[in-house]
Amino acid sequence: MSDDKSNAGGQDRKRISLSEDYEVRDWAEKFGVSEQQLRDAVGRVGDQAEDVERALRGS
Repeated sequence: MSDDKSNAGGQDRKRISLSEDYEVRDWAEKFGVSEQQLRDAVGRVGDQAEDVERALRGS
């Protein structure tokens, strides 16, 4: 299932889609990390943005 760009609120903002280049770029910029660091974190903890942020911050 592809990302529904018309539904940009709620659940869509809580998850990180690695299949969408713009999302990878935007989330990496938001967290201040490289795209590869973001991909690695998602691979470790899953696609929930809160979990990824926590992992990247080392908490």
